[in-house]
Amino acid sequence: MKKTVIFILFFWSSFSLGFAQSIHINSLGFLTDGPKTAAIPKSCTSFQLVSVSSGEIVVEGNATGPIFQEDVNQEVWRIDFSDFQEPGEYILKVPGVGQSHEFTIATDAFNFAAKTSMRAFYLWRCGMAVNGEFGGNHYHQEACHLNDAYEDYIGDKGSKRDGTGGWHDAGDHGKYVVNAGITMGVLFYAWDHFHAELEKMDLDIPETAPGFPDFLQELKWETDWVLKMQYPDGSGRVSHKLTRKNFSGFIMASDDHAKRYFTEWSSAATADFVAIMAMAARHFKPYDAAYAKKCLDAAWVSYRFLQKNTEHKRFDQGKFSTGGYQSEDADDRLWAAAELWETTGDESCLADFEKRAAEINYEILENWDWQNVSNLGMYTYALSLRKEKNSETASSIKKNIIANADALVKKGETDVYGRTLGGRYYWGCNGTVARQTVNLQVAHLLQPDPKYKNTAIGILDHIFGKNYYNRSYVTGLGINPPMRPHDRRSGADKIDAPWPGYLVGGGHSATDWVDEQASYSKNEIAINWQAALVYALAGFVQY
Repeated sequence: MKKTVIFILFFWSSFSLGFAQSIHINSLGFLTDGPKTAAIPKSCTSFQLVSVSSGEIVVEGNATGPIFQEDVNQEVWRIDFSDFQEPGEYILKVPGVGQSHEFTIATDAFNFAAKTSMRAFYLWRCGMAVNGEFGGNHYHQEACHLNDAYEDYIGDKGSKRDGTGGWHDAGDHGKYVVNAGITMGVLFYAWDHFHAELEKMDLDIPETAPGFPDFLQELKWETDWVLKMQYPDGSGRVSHKLTRKNFSGFIMASDDHAKRYFTEWSSAATADFVAIMAMAARHFKPYDAAYAKKCLDAAWVSYRFLQKNTEHKRFDQGKFSTGGYQSEDADDRLWAAAELWETTGDESCLADFEKRAAEINYEILENWDWQNVSNLGMYTYALSLRKEKNSETASSIKKNIIANADALVKKGETDVYGRTLGGRYYWGCNGTVARQTVNLQVAHLLQPDPKYKNTAIGILDHIFGKNYYNRSYVTGLGINPPMRPHDRRSGADKIDAPWPGYLVGGGHSATDWVDEQASYSKNEIAINWQAALVYALAGFVQY
């Protein structure tokens, strides 16, 4: 651990010492058997890969290009040394341009980043004190929001019920069920798809779920809170969020003493609740069968309510100005049906899903986030081993998954920085780019092909430095990482370096990202983007 931290901190200092800013690579390094590429926005013809330990040139080759890309307004040359697989520390030298910082080639090149990004969820915990050591700093948050929460807006004015726990949602201290939905869905997928390695991951977190692997312990902390968001009247309705009426200033969560409330329900939150609980039931059952049953029973109550109440119930913000997370509910209902069917095999849930999937023509989205989670339902169905699936439905969904992934591969190959979202930029687009690794990995599970995994690695390359800025988008990791995220802890704790391991949202164009605390639309952190980062890294963890 200490060695890895020193290595990562070297990236920070090497940047300040003037290493060439025109050699854009994944500053975490490269997997021994994976692709190894660099982008050079400056004229060049050749390159040398040099061993740090011996000083010898181990690879020489030619650059290709230039390729002009309009959104970055650059001509870019490409370097590829993927065939080289010898572990070690290296520098890339490009005549006429300069040299890169040191980087590693190793089977475990992404392990430390994966652990740090997942441990970031622990550091987001609400309702308990959290602690972390990183880069010579001690990060600490006292137990917070122990009065969560009041029921004034769900019909019981002045009463209080237990709503403690869970994760703070983003740069603010609120807790939101809809955003918890896509977050938990993607994190459960990470466990589903890569648990053979993730179960070995030691997150160094408190033992809040004895007997659970660390990764699932962290997911249970959020599940415990989501369970509390179901109305206590047995109706099955689920509160949309738990927040104060407006955002706090940049204070630590333990200093946020404003009254917080369960809000009224929404149908999207209720459907996402069903999906979360169904996934929790099947993934937690091997470790705590009684708890898994509690989750499943809660899922059925809310699912039956939705079956009887088919209209879209939008959340009314009313006196609240905290995050709205407003979306239609058809995609959430589709996902709920898929997860409950996968957990139970119930025929009515299967019919519900297949009807809804047909209504959207089995579409698979390239650009998706909390506003539309239909991909989660489609992927669960496509990967299910249950035999009662409709063969034509399954074939159509698989065909669309493969076509979607192939399109992402093409975009990754044509973009000079390997960005699979092409020229689309908006609030939180870094999270979407990271989440596209789910599209690619699911395609690989259905129809194995190295191009899907290589494109997913290309996304990690982009996030950790192979981008227009030659900077990591993740706090504390990689070259010149963000120092001023829109995060209340980082702004209030009097430590210069921000809390580590968090993906920031990114610019609204290819060239307008700013590393400024006030820029919530470009530099905030959020659990849905973080889950995407965790998934992206989890696919390449090796212990």
